[in-house]
Amino acid sequence: MTKSLRVLIADDESIIRMGLRAILSELGHTVYSAADGVEAVTLAYREQPDIALLDVRMPFRDGLDAAAEIVKNHPIPVVILTAYNDSTQLDRAASIPVHGYLIKPVKRDDLVATMRMAMAAFSERRHLVEKVDELQEKLTARKLIDRAKGFLMQGGMSEEEAYHEIQMRARSRRTTMSNIAQEIIDRQKKDGE
Repeated sequence: MTKSLRVLIADDESIIRMGLRAILSELGHTVYSAADGVEAVTLAYREQPDIALLDVRMPFRDGLDAAAEIVKNHPIPVVILTAYNDSTQLDRAASIPVHGYLIKPVKRDDLVATMRMAMAAFSERRHLVEKVDELQEKLTARKLIDRAKGFLMQGGMSEEEAYHEIQMRARSRRTTMSNIAQEIIDRQKKDGE
């Protein structure tokens, strides 16, 4: 990783926190430390880290609950730290979603590799979500335009003429075709009442 990151670490064992802080600081990252899940959520809200490394078993609030709240309020990649390889925890972690899982004691090279992969997976997932949202918007717009074309075609226009009519209205008013389509649909509903 060449980019300096803002890293949140949360572990109830101070020796683990100090070890992770030393590794991450040496790599040029800014580190925020928490001793429990409640503190981790508070720090994540206040400091807006780029990535979080959370122990599973912590007092007051476990790492998976903390991760779920952090991701809900400030989507970032999360790597879970644990001394136990428990399939129930893995299933919970996958549902959050967690982007990495490290068994303690954490080795420097494993930490670096896992963080790099977590950042890449998070970035890819965010890109895919944006793409899905974009496609959903296009599909919604397309449905509106097709419905509006149908109303215009009932007035005697061909499909091509109806499409061009919506297009021309959008251009002349400097708005989107879907906005014009919605106006046509709304007017048709009002006239039909």
